[in-house]
Amino acid sequence: MQDQENQAVPNPEAAAAAASAPPSNPDQPTLEEQLSATEAKLAEMHDAFMRAKADGENIRRRAQEDVAKAHKFAVESFAEAMVPVKDSLEMALKVETPSIESLKEGVEMTLKQLSSAFEKNRLLEILPAQGEKLDPNKHQAVAVVPADQEANTVVSVLQKGYMIADRLLRPAIVTAAQAK
Repeated sequence: MQDQENQAVPNPEAAAAAASAPPSNPDQPTLEEQLSATEAKLAEMHDAFMRAKADGENIRRRAQEDVAKAHKFAVESFAEAMVPVKDSLEMALKVETPSIESLKEGVEMTLKQLSSAFEKNRLLEILPAQGEKLDPNKHQAVAVVPADQEANTVVSVLQKGYMIADRLLRPAIVTAAQAK
């Protein structure tokens, strides 16, 4: 009977080992396998991050290069439009015995070329009309004179102004009507 009692009482060391071991499930990965998979995923994410970071730097660098080129060659279109104007002026100077009429005709043609070049490159004249309200964003009054018109209006234009697109290049220089 004592043999039966020994068999009924388990070995205390074997019981402790069995309690600390995880249950064996063939479908569940071991801790080593989970760690290995997590490290692989981390390496993949790190690689993706580094590639995205490099792409961002490349985009930033290309944008800086594009801006630098735009600054460098911004005047190219205007220069192309101005070359024929210079050619016309040089041709006028080569004429041996110019008449007043031919000089006037040449100057008018050159002015047309110049106006066309300005228009093509969005360089617009500011030529205020007499009586137009004085606009400090486009006009510069250098004198105030007594006039038979409303105060702070243009009396005369001393020099045209110019705008490039929506930006003021030079204000029109005008005289303005004095308040009565």
